[in-house]
Amino acid sequence: MTIRDSSVLMMENGGSCLPCTPDEERQIVQDLKNQSELDLKEGNLYFLISTRWYRSWERYVCGDEPSIDNISFDSPHMNGVSSKRAERPGPIDNSDIIQNGNGSSEGDDLEVRRNLEEGQDYVLVPQQVWEKLFCWYKGGPALPRKMISEGIVNEKRVEVFPLCLKLIDSRDNSQTVIRLSKKASTRQLYEKVCKLRGIEQEKARIWDYFNKQRSTSPLDVSDQTLDDAMLQMDQDILLEVQVDNGISMDSTGNDLALVPIEPSRSSLTIAGGPALSNGHTTSYRFNQYPSSSFGSTFMDMDDGYDSYNTAKKGEKGGLAGLQNLGNTCFMNSALQCLVHTPDLAQYFLGDYSDEINTENPLGMHGELALAFGDLLRKLWSSGRTAVAPRAFKGKLARFAPQFSGYNQHDSQELLAFLLDGLHEDLNRVKQKPYIEMKDSGGRPDEEVANECWKNHKARNDSLIVDVFQGQYKSTLVCPVCSKVSITFDPFMYLTLPLPSTVTRTMTVTVFYANGSGLPMPFTVTLMKHGCCKDLILALSTACCLKIDEGLLLAEVYNHQIFRFFENPAELISSIKDDEHIVAYRFDRKQGGKIKLEIVNRWQEKSASDYLKGSERKLFGAPLVTYLEEEHLSGADIDIAVSKLLSPLRRTYSSAKAHGGKENGFLPEVIDELSNSHNESVETAELEDLCSRELSFQLSLTDERISSCKPIQKDSILKPGKHIKVLLDWTDDVHELYDPSYIKDLPVVHKTGFTVKKTRQEAISLFSCLDAFLTEEPLGPDDMWYCPQCKEHRQATKKLDLWMLPDVLVFHLKRFSYSRYLKNKLDTFVNFPILNLDLSKYMKSKDGESYVYDLFAISNHYGGLGGGHYTAYAKLIDENRWYHFDDSHVSPVSEGDIKTSAAYVLFYRRVKSKTKAEMAETSQGHCC
Repeated sequence: MTIRDSSVLMMENGGSCLPCTPDEERQIVQDLKNQSELDLKEGNLYFLISTRWYRSWERYVCGDEPSIDNISFDSPHMNGVSSKRAERPGPIDNSDIIQNGNGSSEGDDLEVRRNLEEGQDYVLVPQQVWEKLFCWYKGGPALPRKMISEGIVNEKRVEVFPLCLKLIDSRDNSQTVIRLSKKASTRQLYEKVCKLRGIEQEKARIWDYFNKQRSTSPLDVSDQTLDDAMLQMDQDILLEVQVDNGISMDSTGNDLALVPIEPSRSSLTIAGGPALSNGHTTSYRFNQYPSSSFGSTFMDMDDGYDSYNTAKKGEKGGLAGLQNLGNTCFMNSALQCLVHTPDLAQYFLGDYSDEINTENPLGMHGELALAFGDLLRKLWSSGRTAVAPRAFKGKLARFAPQFSGYNQHDSQELLAFLLDGLHEDLNRVKQKPYIEMKDSGGRPDEEVANECWKNHKARNDSLIVDVFQGQYKSTLVCPVCSKVSITFDPFMYLTLPLPSTVTRTMTVTVFYANGSGLPMPFTVTLMKHGCCKDLILALSTACCLKIDEGLLLAEVYNHQIFRFFENPAELISSIKDDEHIVAYRFDRKQGGKIKLEIVNRWQEKSASDYLKGSERKLFGAPLVTYLEEEHLSGADIDIAVSKLLSPLRRTYSSAKAHGGKENGFLPEVIDELSNSHNESVETAELEDLCSRELSFQLSLTDERISSCKPIQKDSILKPGKHIKVLLDWTDDVHELYDPSYIKDLPVVHKTGFTVKKTRQEAISLFSCLDAFLTEEPLGPDDMWYCPQCKEHRQATKKLDLWMLPDVLVFHLKRFSYSRYLKNKLDTFVNFPILNLDLSKYMKSKDGESYVYDLFAISNHYGGLGGGHYTAYAKLIDENRWYHFDDSHVSPVSEGDIKTSAAYVLFYRRVKSKTKAEMAETSQGHCC
């Protein structure tokens, strides 16, 4: 098949909504995407589209190919041979990504759910693509979002979650939600508020009202962005309106003077230097980065309290929580681990002003180190009062735009950035010398290692290097000429794979397509990278499938079939944990005939309201069966429905039926009493159905349930591969059948926030370390250039630990990534709390004892997108563990800190051990 040039297609159809073939739609959209990528600039419009709908469209235009972005239009697959296509999707449906209760508005004021993740829940398409898709399919609602520039490098990013502010009117205490881009100016904020409240801008004053405390002065009407003003997601802002006498009145009649409050003085210092006086240092000044001010970081009332809150008498430092500023639990978890690192706390609580490097082009001109030091001081001096890290978050967003906004991020990725950024800001080397690296050349390892470390220290010398950096030996061997290359490289942390996490647990509910039994959920375990064929085989064994039976897999969404998994080669990685998957058990002789889908619908109000179609709601799981006749009547459909519902038939009256249920199934006694009766009556009932009116209220509908046509006894249905029928559960149907069996389908895999210490698939930290140090070949995308062959080779690589730092950080690689989705590994890793002895892993022979004790953990609970981060940290002087969950801090026993949520582990070298203390090995603490 030949596809016309897309430019011709767009000229012919671009200004109209003329129908196109699937191949034409695909090519037009791909070309529009390519064009938009050539003109990326601030202000470009993008639109959110539900992944569910977009994937169904991709299956329609691409056949079995999973993504339009991965198809080569010159491939044989696209030229002449079309793969199996899905049906054309209905109107664009974004209902699953919209926040509940926000269906009445559109655009920037329409809020989408905060726990969404790109690719998993939504896709972003350029404006031209949205307009074309909307032209073809209609639907919506439209969810436009603008591209903004962030950070000092002006990184382009689509602002999916605009800033949401709660406006409090001081005149009547009324509250209104305002949504603006964080790159909008304070002038635009004033304009929107004044227009909304119907007041003159000259009489309005808007205050930063974070934590219900007014800022020192109102927001200026200027071009300053809301981001630079440090306004946070969901925070309060206060509106005051000047009246004729020049005084604003609150709702109680109290005067509110429109004058700034003088900022409080603090005797504490920044970077341990001289005290501040009126916001300026008295004895030194930094070379500030253009358009920045160090002083603003430390005088901002960013936490809603004084610059530093002195701990109450008797309170210990280090027990302050961090307020969540909108999906910032990842940041709070990482920060609590760092501020409770004894070496860092001691350093930043002291005088470190002389080590701030404002000239390092690889650093943040000292701003990151100063912001971190200021935050650490607040956390160690505020007792148990939670701190809001607004100023720190602002600095972070400026230098690392990838962590800006209000999406959930990875605590380990933030830790990596912070440690590297702090190092560069505190680097004692002002001018880095150029050093040419030498080959090992057969020299002793000790000589090469010392040379490499000396060269590294000549360019990198900071507290972070002193405390966190170690050195490992890397050995590469060419598979062709056997050339051996040995290097010694520094590391900040070790990323350890989880070797045994190769399986996936999935729950699927099995229905009988012939109505011979009740639906039953089955949980099976199979390889993570398996396909639907593997899932069907596992389910076949679990449900004792007969040799002449088959299983039809389907996804249920919004109480109807969203898609059938008819391609056995489709990977199960395309199935998300929060989806509802069912399997219909059918006789193979019936397979491939007419497929009948019964969608359940009920009326919540009185019976008189049944005529109101809009009042009816879908519920439960759809029922599916196969029909053999080519010419079907309404009576045939009625009989099929009766068969499918027969397992749900109540044994006694409706009042007694529920009393005998246990765990959703009838007791065996009732089964024995009813089986013989049902068998004798069933044939007579079915024969009787043919001679009277329909037993059920049925309607023929289309794929999107956009139209309904009542089915009568003598109705003749047009033949087709898939017939969709609505079944209305009237009071009479409720009396006869129990719908509870088809309600509340389980999800594929339920991940709760309370992670128990399950050891079914438990592995030890040592096995993770063994996997990290195992020799392996380089990947095809990571080839090594062999200096002897003069070509890139897929060499084998072997890592060995050579020198370990005082603080050793282990990152457990819990997140896996595939072409279709990201996945979370919840395997329990058994790690020692005391006496982690790594001596046997060391290749250097310096005689040191490499024994470590755990002092902090960054935890991740739940799945991706909707997960949550917390931290465990030990107060060394107190010898007690605490749980840091955003603002909440509570003591926790040492025995409870081991969970399958452990993500990043912080160990501290034990300086000296006696022989008696060394007798208790780390193996003894891993039980």
